[in-house]
Amino acid sequence: MPKPTQRVIGRGERVLPGVWRLRLPLPWPGVPHCNAWALGAGDGIVLVDTGYHEAGSLGHLERALEHNHLRIEDVKLVVCTHAHADHCGEAMTVADRAGCQVWMHPRHQHQTTAAADPEQALARRMEVARASGVPEGPLRRWAEQRRESGPGIAGELRADADLVDGVTVDTDLGRWEVIETPGHAPSHVCLHQPERRLLISGDHLLGRVSHYYDYGWTPDPVQEFLDSLDRVGALDVRLALAGHGRPFTDVAGHIEANRALVRQRLHAVRTAFVSDALTAYELAPRIYGDMFMPMTAAWLLNKLLCYLTHLERRGDARRLEPDEPGSVERWVAG
Repeated sequence: MPKPTQRVIGRGERVLPGVWRLRLPLPWPGVPHCNAWALGAGDGIVLVDTGYHEAGSLGHLERALEHNHLRIEDVKLVVCTHAHADHCGEAMTVADRAGCQVWMHPRHQHQTTAAADPEQALARRMEVARASGVPEGPLRRWAEQRRESGPGIAGELRADADLVDGVTVDTDLGRWEVIETPGHAPSHVCLHQPERRLLISGDHLLGRVSHYYDYGWTPDPVQEFLDSLDRVGALDVRLALAGHGRPFTDVAGHIEANRALVRQRLHAVRTAFVSDALTAYELAPRIYGDMFMPMTAAWLLNKLLCYLTHLERRGDARRLEPDEPGSVERWVAG
């Protein structure tokens, strides 16, 4: 069960010469902070990720930079590992103030489409939730909370250059190679510095094993995530700098632990059907137990739909056609 959110304040620390961790607060239960990374680059820095946008958030970023005698005006380039609000929320504010560019993977529509028309994006998510069997009362309460919380992004997110395979980011530590790692998000990339064996892993690999996927934007986010684990596993990395939590060294162990959790979840979904045809909402408590509660339901249901889609593509689950347009979808074993 997630603990109540304890708000932290922005703070910074040097991890290596020319690499600073900027720990920034988040408003979410169980996820109290995220990391941005400052990389020395001549007379300034490259800022990898920016944190979430809300009242006071820019002050937390400034505070974290000041701990390391840095300022927003020192930023020469903003690089976003992916287009989730906790990683790109202040990207446009920083870019406008520092007069620099923002680089991001081109498949950022999962964020920018929603930001351009939040009501339409919310209506789409409610339609998916209804089809998944979510009762109307909890669904409307969730929708109201989403409206009140805001998008977490300042301004209209844009990319001045595409972060794709073959692109490099120059810093004092050398060139960081862009490694496309979709799964957690269609726009996700990691940055690899081969000579120093460093990896900025974003949310692809975290210090603790935890998964999230964006549902409905690609055919099979779970398979994309597994394929991305293969890509990162082929690299020679001695230290990973993650989007949440502390840096870690056992990259191979983290990759295997992530694979094991995917196998565990897929097995749990396959065995949860028994002989019943169930909605995703009915399946969720069987998979997640007490973890499935109002504050986590949207997040867990989103992941479950990705697991069901993956199993469907493998022939291990089958989506039954609704009895009539607009009715709920039910799933059975394949």
